[in-house]
Amino acid sequence: MPARIIGTGSALPEKVVANQELEMLVDTTDEWIKSRTGIEKRHIAVTETTTSMSVEAARRAMKDAGVGAEEIDLIIVGTVSGDLCFPSTACQIQSAIQASNATAFDINAACAGFLFGLSIAEAYIKSGIITTALVVGAETLSKMMDWKDRSTCVLFGDGAGAAVVKGSDAGIMSMVQGSDGARGGALTCHNRAVNNPYVNNGFETDYTKMNGQEVYKFAVKTVPAAITKAMDKAGISADQVKYFLLHQANIRIIEAVAKKIGQSIEKFPTNLQECGNISAGSVPILLDFVNKEGKLERGDIIVLAGFGAGLTWGAAVLSW
Repeated sequence: MPARIIGTGSALPEKVVANQELEMLVDTTDEWIKSRTGIEKRHIAVTETTTSMSVEAARRAMKDAGVGAEEIDLIIVGTVSGDLCFPSTACQIQSAIQASNATAFDINAACAGFLFGLSIAEAYIKSGIITTALVVGAETLSKMMDWKDRSTCVLFGDGAGAAVVKGSDAGIMSMVQGSDGARGGALTCHNRAVNNPYVNNGFETDYTKMNGQEVYKFAVKTVPAAITKAMDKAGISADQVKYFLLHQANIRIIEAVAKKIGQSIEKFPTNLQECGNISAGSVPILLDFVNKEGKLERGDIIVLAGFGAGLTWGAAVLSW
């Protein structure tokens, strides 16, 4: 049985930080950030957490889908910035929404996390194990940034997006995923060091580090190839796709992808201007924006694509 997204939701922190405010924190300018990334502002958590935003996004997606908590069989959260090492963010969501019938777990595929979670949910549904899943992508990346490093802190934002996925007569038409761990050093953030009675490595905090050129080269080559492969598997052409919803990392990457697959940039909605890069939250938040703006109609064909640390990537073709 195919799996269809039947509802979406998102949640963003209340505090909005414009590029001009970052000019007071690091050696950068609004013009420099916008010209190289397209980002103008981002939402930064103050009282919000990865869990609280996930719960809010989940509730909004369930309301949009008209699905009760008791109907949720599976909760998957893509995140690299959970509030706790354990229990998982998914289990915390399960508790908050009282989805007592659900199995819940997190996955770490960085910016492709939502796509990987969607693939897992589809497999569960197609196999007949479950009927309804809640897939969330959520991040509080501001706590993982060195706010003195202008090459990273200006790029990222916080937020959560969610989708309810259910068995249907149509929906996900194809999915493609991949990983290249050999190139994983291009985007990293260390966890706590080993400290025990036999070794003392200290407790120095580590922050996100990125080789921007390597990530850019990876994205502009890998993403068009993944999208093309997914469309070929689905038996459709790029001209049949209404929208391409890509991970919101950099407007230059999105423009390069559009050019490589020969499609107008108007078919690539963006919200990075106001949200920045939210890693696993990026694709589901954008999907919810487009859905809530009334731009999707039943039967529309759309493509979702995520890419980032790992290095990982994923693409999906869906009938809305």
